[in-house]
Amino acid sequence: MKKLLCMLAGVIGLAGCGSVDVQRYGQGKPVLALRDYFDGTLDAHGIFQDRAGEVVKRFHVLIEAIWEGDVGTLDERFTYSDGTTQRRVWTVTRHGDGRYTGTADDVVGEAVGEAAGNALRWRYVLALPVGDKVYEVDFDDWMFLIDERVMLNRSVMSKFGVRLGEVTLSFRKRGD
Repeated sequence: MKKLLCMLAGVIGLAGCGSVDVQRYGQGKPVLALRDYFDGTLDAHGIFQDRAGEVVKRFHVLIEAIWEGDVGTLDERFTYSDGTTQRRVWTVTRHGDGRYTGTADDVVGEAVGEAAGNALRWRYVLALPVGDKVYEVDFDDWMFLIDERVMLNRSVMSKFGVRLGEVTLSFRKRGD
């Protein structure tokens, strides 16, 4: 039993070693400035895939975003392919040097983000309701600005270092 626990701890520890540093994208263009991109109305379309790769949810998100100084509010309204809806309101704070923090009602504690070049890495714990239970799962989001209107987002969802699935989103900023 002790050997099994040591092996499990080693595997979990190694899983964290494979992470890419956001600074690797520091020269990427166009430069992602959250305050500029998440300003106004945006649409996002996405899917959730389970750990086997099966698409189990499709969804659309309407986002209304406004900023006052270094604090932004992102009001996200989700509509899922099964007709269910959900709302998440983020409060995001810009701290300088590409660092951000954020909170939302279903986020446990505080989300932490770091931007460099055209990329943002956003990490947080989400209280995810499944049936009658709520699970706290880790999200590791990577967002890449493609051009002034399009951004792609890939999120890995995990628990205790074990990958549970992925969320893929395409954001599109509406024109003036």
